[in-house]
Amino acid sequence: MSPTRVVSAVAAATAVVGVLATCFDVFASPAWWAVPVLALAVAGSEMAVVNLQFGRQSWSFSLTESALGGAWVIGTGSWTTLGVFLGVLIAQTALRRPTVKKLFNLSIFTSGAAVGSLVAAACGGGIFGAMAGLAAWFLINNTLVGLAVSVTSRRPFVPMLVTSLPLSLVHTAGNSSIGLLAAYLGMTAPLGLSGLVVPLALLWTSYDQQTRQTQEARLFAELAAGQERATGRSSDSSARVVVTAAARLFGGADVEMVLLAADGPVRYAGDEGGTPQRLRVEAEVFDEPWVMRALGSKGVSVGFEEGRPWCSGVLEGPAGPQAVIVIRRGVGSPAFGRADVRLAEVLVSQAQGWLSVADLREQARTASQQVSAAGSAARGIADLGAATAPALLVLRESADRLARLAEADGGVDDIVEELHLVERAVASLLGAIALAADPDLVGVGGTETPAVPSRPATDWTTTGILR
Repeated sequence: MSPTRVVSAVAAATAVVGVLATCFDVFASPAWWAVPVLALAVAGSEMAVVNLQFGRQSWSFSLTESALGGAWVIGTGSWTTLGVFLGVLIAQTALRRPTVKKLFNLSIFTSGAAVGSLVAAACGGGIFGAMAGLAAWFLINNTLVGLAVSVTSRRPFVPMLVTSLPLSLVHTAGNSSIGLLAAYLGMTAPLGLSGLVVPLALLWTSYDQQTRQTQEARLFAELAAGQERATGRSSDSSARVVVTAAARLFGGADVEMVLLAADGPVRYAGDEGGTPQRLRVEAEVFDEPWVMRALGSKGVSVGFEEGRPWCSGVLEGPAGPQAVIVIRRGVGSPAFGRADVRLAEVLVSQAQGWLSVADLREQARTASQQVSAAGSAARGIADLGAATAPALLVLRESADRLARLAEADGGVDDIVEELHLVERAVASLLGAIALAADPDLVGVGGTETPAVPSRPATDWTTTGILR
């Protein structure tokens, strides 16, 4: 049988047990406001749950036990079952839970309340009866939820139940104690209820902070693992790491990111398994609805599109938006809640740092290549100057000598000899330029570097005057 059919069968069997327990229970005679107040309390606690994600499944912690325990102290009866049923129905509908999960949660919560009410009444009600009823509630709820998670995640049932039992027991005991204390104070000292506001807020905050720290630790672990797998810190490898980390962090979601690279936009798409796909796209990608919606909103935004919950954000760079990312869950999956939005904000901030560092590394690499090319060009110019300097010096001296010979009454032989020297200097200059441009010409065909012509020593006297 498929996991969906197994969960549906468990929900149906649990519902039958709940109906039978309700038939053996009495409705009692609560105040007219008791059922609506209990329903609203259960709905509020179920909508403010704290989720711990495990792959594609999550454990939810709420304060439902507090409301139910307080109600049983006031009075047992099937009216508590009705209040729990209405509260869970309101919460599941508002959170847009899938049909299978909605029916399963309605079955286990209602059946747990029905059986717990019978146990509480059998134990005489009051504080001790409520404690016994909460124990029955805990056994039914924890066992059936563990069975559903075991079937859907294909994990062994008994080891997983044993592993989760201590944390679930402490959680239920803490919530139940708050509810029992609130009911006792409500009956004996109503003003004392105000003293429970701070402990209740601290309890909920501690759950929320613990969840956030756990999720952030998983995010940093995913990014660190991605850094180890990446061969370099280029924008391409960093983008792939960010996409994979986001997919694994949000319970097997599909992640898509558009990165504005130096040569145009690039689209990355992937999930928690495999390497994200990379596709070069045109500038029209920024006209897509989800991209425009993300660019038009400030910070992280959430919503639904064709039955799929999504969460998007913009990764800022030094010169403006650098990338746009969207995370989509499957059809019928739970919406992105408050804790998911906080986690997405941390992911965006970390991804901005990753892509910025990668971009700076690429810029540094390009600048290094440009500097290397400029250095090679400068060395070539220096080599060319060193090779041509002697010939240029001879040409300057020959020009000065020819000017003096033209002004003086020099002989034609001296002028012809100087012109021959100029001719040899020009040939030497052209050879040096050719060798500097292409050093491979050295030794080709038995040629050697042209020698710079030297002036005979008899052309000069000790006074530096031409003869």
